[in-house]
Amino acid sequence: MTGPVDHSGSSPGSLMASLQRPRSDEPTRIAVVADPHVSTREEGTSKLFEHTEQHLENAVADINERDVDYTLCVGDITKDGEPWNFEAADEILADLDSPFRSVPGNHDVPKERDDHENLPMEEFAARYTPDGEGFPFHERVGGVDVVGLNSSGGKEWLTDSHDGLVTDEQLEWLDEHLPEFDNPLIAVHHNLPTMSDQLVEHRDNNEPEMAIPPVMQNPEAFTDTLAENDVALMVTGHLHMPSATVEQGVRELMTPTTCSFPQSYMLLEITSEGTEARLIPVTDHEGMMRGHRERSGDSTTGKGLTDMTAIRLAQFPLVDER
Repeated sequence: MTGPVDHSGSSPGSLMASLQRPRSDEPTRIAVVADPHVSTREEGTSKLFEHTEQHLENAVADINERDVDYTLCVGDITKDGEPWNFEAADEILADLDSPFRSVPGNHDVPKERDDHENLPMEEFAARYTPDGEGFPFHERVGGVDVVGLNSSGGKEWLTDSHDGLVTDEQLEWLDEHLPEFDNPLIAVHHNLPTMSDQLVEHRDNNEPEMAIPPVMQNPEAFTDTLAENDVALMVTGHLHMPSATVEQGVRELMTPTTCSFPQSYMLLEITSEGTEARLIPVTDHEGMMRGHRERSGDSTTGKGLTDMTAIRLAQFPLVDER
């Protein structure tokens, strides 16, 4: 990508999903950004590290043109939790006209193999949660109750794995507080089992050598909690592609990444009639071709994920409940 995308707020993007819920009498517009993987010292790979800053800059510029009420990141702001990459991301995000909040991704938190000091999770929370309250967090945005969770770990948990886990403490918080919220929208990095099952199905039918990326550990209690409290929508990232699933009545929309194919973010338009989710590209045609080429040629797993992405793009909208 050599320059910004000229959307000027006029392009509505491609309709990814049309949902009956959440609904809001107060129209609310939320931009969801996933997996920017900002890197200032690396190049290459399917994540197109040398273009990550430009892609995020393009997302910010486009979001500012769309009268967005709130910008929410579902994790992996950085390559691997490096403080200098958080600083680079923050410089870009400072130009946002809307409030910015984020949950951590598995690449934002400390891992045993890291060869650098990570941004402490306390500092992550101070920068990216309301009033630095940490996780879980809750914030009322228009007619929506945004709830952010940490499924990725911290200094003393999940340091030996990129899997996800919603801890017992967070589940207790959800049990206590979800009944208080009129219209909860859950933000978490990792995916429900039925989303991971889509990869297994693709592997078994198309790419026998494809690896399955890290998954959520012990997801049953988490899914039960969401279902028991009639949560209408959860937004996630992690797998770098647009997709949708439903489990026990809980709808998950997975947000595409800004860093690799199909370099995009998701725009939620929540009204009294329901919710529309649209995919908004953050690169031009040349950049999209580059992203497809690099991701499909990166590895067998990269090819499998790229093929899955292309199939889903061809099937838009993935969900039409209205």
